[in-house]
Amino acid sequence: MTDFTIIEAPSNLGLKPDSVEHLAGALLDAGLARRLDARRHARLAVPPYDPRRDPETGILNAARIRDFSIMLADIVGPVVARGGFPVVLGGDCSILLGNLLALRRSGKRHGLLFLDGHADFYQPEASTTGEAADMDLALSTGRGPDVLTNIEGLRPLVRDADVAVLGPRDAEQAREYGSQPLPPTIFAQDLEEVRRVGAEEAARAAIEHLGRRTPDGFWIHLDVDVLDDAIMPAVGYRLPGGLSWQELETILNAAMRSGLARGINITIFEPKHDTTGSIARDLVNTLARGLVRSPDARLELCAQRQRRFGMHSALFPYALAFGTRG
Repeated sequence: MTDFTIIEAPSNLGLKPDSVEHLAGALLDAGLARRLDARRHARLAVPPYDPRRDPETGILNAARIRDFSIMLADIVGPVVARGGFPVVLGGDCSILLGNLLALRRSGKRHGLLFLDGHADFYQPEASTTGEAADMDLALSTGRGPDVLTNIEGLRPLVRDADVAVLGPRDAEQAREYGSQPLPPTIFAQDLEEVRRVGAEEAARAAIEHLGRRTPDGFWIHLDVDVLDDAIMPAVGYRLPGGLSWQELETILNAAMRSGLARGINITIFEPKHDTTGSIARDLVNTLARGLVRSPDARLELCAQRQRRFGMHSALFPYALAFGTRG
């Protein structure tokens, strides 16, 4: 069974205040830990937000994002090393840097399955906001100022050839703002192409691409704005269209069935736009169905929970020290 381990990384440093800080709480309140039978492992403290754009890099909170990325990697790395599956709850998309840093430190070659409604490939001078969440994929692949692209001297955190992007739908908008395009060295299927071939085939092609190049596995980046705006309006930068719940579940299932997924981060959900909690519940349902590899595995998960609840708590002396499940 997959050892899901929840890490809360509620950083808004790459976005704006009063936005994504409460993502983790909303998904946990909606039952995510229970649905995954996951251990709640850690919650990181976030440095204060500075609204001033850094004059050297053109990026908001650049040094603080670097420091937070190092702290996050310190938590994520040991979980992956022991065979756990981190479920990192953001936060904005800049938390991707810390997760990739954790894998990069291992010295192994890992890939990235990037699920996002935006390509996030802006250069700082083209970004109207200076938000690192505009440019996390560019930074991850080594494009941008050293403070965020060469953390610990490990540029790039992931190679172009080891990335697969599914679902962006902002190409026209990005061109208008002057963003650099995704290079041909990065495997990418935009929303139109995913729809043309179907989510299952798109996921198969992306995972096959990653599997050929990254035998040590890949990280999953999930920005919830990859979902259709009609079902996921609780995001800061809305775009019409997007994946359905079922399409996202299909892609996540394919990633988990491959046996190569090493962890996931979930970003950009803003609970303040979900006043009834129904969107959080739908998201949790999709994550729970998508991250459990197969129907047989889901049945085993139920059986495991029943066995565990039938045991005396004294058999688990470290639960309070290291976190709890469910």
